[in-house]
Amino acid sequence: MATTLLTDTGVERSSEPLLDYHALNALLNLYDDDGKIQFEADRLAAKEYFLQHVNQNTVFFHSLAEKLDYLVEQGYYEPEVLGKYDFEFIKSLFKRAYAVKFRFPTFMGAFKYYTSYTLKTFDGSRYLERFEDRVCMVALTLADGDRPLAEQITDEIMAGRFQPATPTFLNAGKAQRGELVSCFLLRVEDNMESIARAINSSLQLSKRGGGVALSLTNIREAGAPIKKIQNQSSGVIPVMKLLEDSFSYANQLGARQGAGAVYLNAHHPDILAFLDTKRENADEKIRIKTLSLGVVIPDITFALARDNEDMYLFSPYDIERVYGVPFTEMSITERYRELVDDRRITKKKINARKFFQTLAEIQFESGYPYIVFEDTVNRANPIDGRITMSNLCSEILQVSTSSTYHEDLSFAEVGKDISCNLGSLNIAKAMDSDDLGRTVEVAVRALTAVSDQSNIACAPSIEHGNALSHAIGLGQMNLHGYLARESVHYGSDEGLDFTNMYFYAVTFHAIAASCRIARERGQRFAGFEKSTYATGAYFAKYIEGDWMPRTAKVAGLFETAGIHLPTPDDWRALAAEVAEHGMYNQNLQAVPPTGSISYINHSTSSIHPIVSKIEIRKEGKIGRVYYPAPYMTNDNLEYYADAYEIGPEKIIDTYAEATKHVDQGLSLTLFFPDTVTTRDLNRAQIYAWRKGIKTVYYIRLRQLALAGTEVDGCVSCML
Repeated sequence: MATTLLTDTGVERSSEPLLDYHALNALLNLYDDDGKIQFEADRLAAKEYFLQHVNQNTVFFHSLAEKLDYLVEQGYYEPEVLGKYDFEFIKSLFKRAYAVKFRFPTFMGAFKYYTSYTLKTFDGSRYLERFEDRVCMVALTLADGDRPLAEQITDEIMAGRFQPATPTFLNAGKAQRGELVSCFLLRVEDNMESIARAINSSLQLSKRGGGVALSLTNIREAGAPIKKIQNQSSGVIPVMKLLEDSFSYANQLGARQGAGAVYLNAHHPDILAFLDTKRENADEKIRIKTLSLGVVIPDITFALARDNEDMYLFSPYDIERVYGVPFTEMSITERYRELVDDRRITKKKINARKFFQTLAEIQFESGYPYIVFEDTVNRANPIDGRITMSNLCSEILQVSTSSTYHEDLSFAEVGKDISCNLGSLNIAKAMDSDDLGRTVEVAVRALTAVSDQSNIACAPSIEHGNALSHAIGLGQMNLHGYLARESVHYGSDEGLDFTNMYFYAVTFHAIAASCRIARERGQRFAGFEKSTYATGAYFAKYIEGDWMPRTAKVAGLFETAGIHLPTPDDWRALAAEVAEHGMYNQNLQAVPPTGSISYINHSTSSIHPIVSKIEIRKEGKIGRVYYPAPYMTNDNLEYYADAYEIGPEKIIDTYAEATKHVDQGLSLTLFFPDTVTTRDLNRAQIYAWRKGIKTVYYIRLRQLALAGTEVDGCVSCML
């Protein structure tokens, strides 16, 4: 006889489901007879997923001791992690996590966790962890024997306020794992040793699970001389092909595919050929299919286009030969006219407006390239040195220095390359916290642990850079979800006001946390003395400015949440603390796109708008999976306009507010309707540059087949 179970609404149902979890999830995308979205169907889908699949495929243990002993003995868990704590504490931590009685509110969240994160048997057939187990292993790993910190990290993750990035949440505590780091950035210099090292490092880093970005700007152009013999260099395209093959070959035990990006300055002579590799009709000999492209654009390029001047492209080989510095270390904006007049520099010219037209055409076809506004980035950089590129998701902006090599590829001098130690706060949950400062500090300490525990010996320049900088990237997600929950339209005056004040508050607490860590350890990041943190220049805008909410609505949100917004006196005191004790972390904030972790955290991705009220994703063999926007109900749909409806200007405005406080970058995707023209794309690029945006990630166009097409009873239709 079938038993009955109660749903969240108290309705009885048979233990023998009428529909399987996949079918229940699909009902989310169909209106009911009253024209309402069926949110309850998705909640039931999450429950049925556990009843029909997870529970039946999870290995059962009689006790925590039995479970941990088995997982260590069989080589699933790192014994060193558990060995730093006594069993009674470990038991209390697991009990603490399970006491939260966490449940995935959506099918997508549960499905994504069990397919992408949880520990499975080596044959992949059965589950060995619940969500709480994964959280505890992450906390125990990052706390490194610090019991109070382990409890704090557990509390923040279980409450949904802080979510480590995928590599950390996936790998921490596992014996068979990749690194905890999200991605890496490598300089490539104009010699064969550096190119060979870059390819080898890309293979090694991909094996460990991180995306890799490389700057190719210093590589001499096609046709440049080699050993004074003219027309010998093949330029950057063959290097791109080698890198693409490397990333296709290497992956982290099948859990994460290798992924790479390459950046090139707009004034490099190979720039048009570089862009052409992404054309749909490109010759297969040059076509780049899986490698991501990014272009670094200085201010002078916009000025040349504005004045309809020709745009000169300069030989990296000649710049280094004549001026004694690599191309990336020279400000093209400042030296442009000098380089044009210097007869020793080989150059060619193209039409500046035609360059931007080509850029838009390629974005129209492929979504690439990413864009780095070089001078904007460096004007805002608080650290001594130049930022010359970004990463695979265009939010990491850090200073790097070059390496030199012996003929056997060993290092003559180890330079400073970059790693991304990422995790994000859920803005809605952070605002619900009874202590925002504590939440930010725990997140900063957790991310600092990722940096401290990273073992990247396979790429010595990355390891060296990480050891010097202790750089982290505290991100944010669920901005749209929070605004909608509070009846605020994304991109409205109130929405912009909140974004400004939230990031303002987080910045204060992040710097304060880094200063406390420096004081505790008696250690500052290398080069602190030359930073604007040390001189106090960084703090001037906060001490002298008026940083209060502009709207009554936003003032009320912070007042209701009990969140104190720092005053000029608070900033003055913090500046004094930093001057005395320094900061442990060279960089503190970066806002990544937050894909998978947003689903398990039930957040809107990053700080951009939703792409659809009901998002549709294709997930492996299961097919389409439907995901409802967080906090959306049938009564507040008006606050869930999607990114295509909102348009690029309001998205840029929102990011511009956050950018004022973020020391690195923000992964900004722009969305356009199917009626967009290349001229519209150029306008958006210029608008972003003028608003102080640092980088642009993807360009997304709504597909023509979807626009204006309606299917009866469908919430978000995919044809």
